[in-house]
Amino acid sequence: GDILFTIVPATIVNKMSPLLRRVYDQMAEPKYVVAMGSCAISGGPFVHSYNVVKGVDKLVPVDVYIPGCPPRPESLFYGLLQLQRKVKVERFFGNKRIRRNYRPETLIDPKTGIQIDPQIDFVKK
Repeated sequence: GDILFTIVPATIVNKMSPLLRRVYDQMAEPKYVVAMGSCAISGGPFVHSYNVVKGVDKLVPVDVYIPGCPPRPESLFYGLLQLQRKVKVERFFGNKRIRRNYRPETLIDPKTGIQIDPQIDFVKK
C-alpha cells in the first residue's frame, strides 16, 4: 500500500493547530509524521511565546524526531532512514503501530554519536 507522511519543519502557532490536526486526520493509513528541527520538536527559541505550541507532538503523534536548527543534511537523511526502518518493522509485524506519542528524553547525533537534548538543541554550535 501507499505510505503518506508529513514533515513538520517549523514553529507551530496556536492558530495553525486545528489546520495541522485536520490535515493529519484526513491522511489515509498508514500515515507517518516527522518533526524536523527544534522549532517543531519543542518550540525552539520561541518556546516561551504565548502563541506557540510547545512541540508538534502535542497535536499529532510523531514517529521520527530530527533535531537541529536547522537540521544538518546528515540528520535529515538519518531521520528518513529511521522512518524507513520503522515502516519495514511495522509491515513485518502486520502493520501494528509501535508505541506512538513517545517523546524521547535524548537524541543521538548521527555525525558525532553524542547524546543531545531535543529541548535545548536550537542553539547552533
